[in-house]
Amino acid sequence: MSINVKKLSKIYGTQKALKEVSFEVNKGEIVGFLGPNGAGKSTLMKILTGYIPQTNGGAKICNLDINEYSLETRSKIGYDVDHKYIDKMIEKTGLQKEQHKLIGSLSKGYRQRVGLAQALLHNPEVLILDEPTTGLDPNQLIEIRSLIKEVGKEKTVMLSTHIMQEVEAICDRVIIINKGQIVANKTIRELQKSKGNRKLITVEFDKKTDKKELMKIGNVLETIELKGNQYQVFSDSKFDLRPALFEFAVNNKLTVLQMNMEEQKLETIFQELTK
Repeated sequence: MSINVKKLSKIYGTQKALKEVSFEVNKGEIVGFLGPNGAGKSTLMKILTGYIPQTNGGAKICNLDINEYSLETRSKIGYDVDHKYIDKMIEKTGLQKEQHKLIGSLSKGYRQRVGLAQALLHNPEVLILDEPTTGLDPNQLIEIRSLIKEVGKEKTVMLSTHIMQEVEAICDRVIIINKGQIVANKTIRELQKSKGNRKLITVEFDKKTDKKELMKIGNVLETIELKGNQYQVFSDSKFDLRPALFEFAVNNKLTVLQMNMEEQKLETIFQELTK
């Protein structure tokens, strides 16, 4: 077991940033760690990498307790610099042309590459990456995603991101945290299946309506009010609610400005779990 977290809690004064969080990540897994701002992602990553202590509970990196074997676990994640791998990491992360420049003079995309190269320098067993592709252009994005997937074949990778396409493109499994608690820990396919393969219709009216009234439409499972006059309406995948929504608009003297139907994606599942 590369990462083992058991009932981990962190309290700042009266605020509970983490509430008995437990999960495991195995060698060869790439796990996406998702959550809205303030959910506890950064706090957990700081505890695992030794920057701050937990209040209660525990965690192990490569079967070593993060408190009892603090230096050893930090080295497993990547703190020491081994010059044997520098040239290899410069080549892997595409930094050859920029290797003689000061980090402060590099673009944001290249600074992201430097951070990833630094994490890989001593050939660690575990990689914990905080939004590793932020600021990259489309070509750089493809390259870094490919590198992370390659590294993930033989190492444990845990990465936080706000980009759902990133998770779908890279990760084997997703852990979603909200208000300091784990609300999902599944593969993407399992997560989609657990939500019933529901259909999602996003509809925009010319005027505001009451989402409780939308719930009265037959076969509607859930409604979510978005910005403006937009609403997300969920149904079982075997039902097409578009005719009923048009009828609802007519009966309530509304005009449908736009309507889109799709199978439920990870982004909408994330919104449901963290709303």
